[in-house]
Amino acid sequence: MVSSKEYPLTDLLIRGTEINYLFICPTKLWYFSHGLTMEQESEWVDLGKFLHERSYFGEEKEVQIGSIKIDFIKKGDIIEVHEIKKGKSMEKAHEMQALYYLHYLKKLSIRARAVINYPKLRETKEITLEGRESEVEEAIGKVEQIKSLPAPPKPVKTKKCKKCAYYELCWV
Repeated sequence: MVSSKEYPLTDLLIRGTEINYLFICPTKLWYFSHGLTMEQESEWVDLGKFLHERSYFGEEKEVQIGSIKIDFIKKGDIIEVHEIKKGKSMEKAHEMQALYYLHYLKKLSIRARAVINYPKLRETKEITLEGRESEVEEAIGKVEQIKSLPAPPKPVKTKKCKKCAYYELCWV
């Protein structure tokens, strides 16, 4: 068992989506973490949900463990955490989200590995935490810092903005 002195549990309150959004847009992260959710009106999010629902039949989906929600898991000698993504345009965000899940589970003394599934591309990518703990901990610190700001960080316009559910909030 891992002691809480060795691993403080404060970062266990962060959601995987928040880690993901850190690498997509800090402004989006701030809005999301402060309860401003715009995704329910986004056709891109609807497309992702459709893909998620129609892929990987027979798997237990939307597995909630504490503050994280994993797309699906496979049980065996080691837990296999799976994330389903539409495409690779935000691969770094996907990877960091999967790494965060592994970090989170490690703190709960659960051995796991992660796989990112790109069903439209018919590709998978295996992710391991080994040698990347400090990268995850740095991301956790950045998420906590952005969440604690009194106002959202100023948005930076990129080509990703046009497909973002928060576009009007930032740019109109």
